[in-house]
Amino acid sequence: MFGRYAFPPNELGYCGPDRADELLERVANGASGPALAEVARGFEGAWPYLELIGECLGRDPLDAIVVRTYWLGGPELARCGGRPFVDSLETRFRPRLSRLEFERLSAAVIMGATPHHNFHVFGVYPWVGLMRGGLGDVPLQVLDRCRIRWGRVAEIHGDTAVVVSRSLAWDGRRLALRAAAAETARLRRDGHALARAVQPGDWVSLHWDWVCDRLGPSELAYLRRSTAIELGAVGACAYSAPATVLA
Repeated sequence: MFGRYAFPPNELGYCGPDRADELLERVANGASGPALAEVARGFEGAWPYLELIGECLGRDPLDAIVVRTYWLGGPELARCGGRPFVDSLETRFRPRLSRLEFERLSAAVIMGATPHHNFHVFGVYPWVGLMRGGLGDVPLQVLDRCRIRWGRVAEIHGDTAVVVSRSLAWDGRRLALRAAAAETARLRRDGHALARAVQPGDWVSLHWDWVCDRLGPSELAYLRRSTAIELGAVGACAYSAPATVLA
């Protein structure tokens, strides 16, 4: 499961070690084990979140529940926020950020942000700041592709699928979701797929331009709810004075 979601940015050279071909082959063939775990530890953005969630839940960082919680969300996230999350963010990001930037991250946690992948995209990456500075189109596209999103398969054409999904919109102050529209996403490369077999009508998750997996009702609900929480928490702090950092 980790590899399904980690491969798309890895293929583009954005995250993790230079082992994208190996990662895709392992995911497609269901070949997990120590070698895949070694690759996962090389994802410097995601791995500390997996460690934090694992510590909060008393599970291994690559336990299936931990991995699902990071990428898709779920009720376990409520146990992983608050002071432990702020402490983790301080260790990782305080040296790289200005005081105001870090206080806004901390304030987002107070507003309910959790160690979900979409928090990292909305809150830690600099793209929202670039949009506030007037550079809207490219940063918005990167944010939309980098977050984990959902959609419903409308058509399948060979190695691609037409998926109806909701992209991000920017009104000059906040991020929100647009009305649903069709996009094209990849299903396979060189015969290798990330997702379990999908068909029209299925709900799926997407990362960058790939279909990552088929979503059941609970997983779909988790992802929708987590996305709303992270958008709300980060958005509430983007233009207001930072709240008091958790004591």
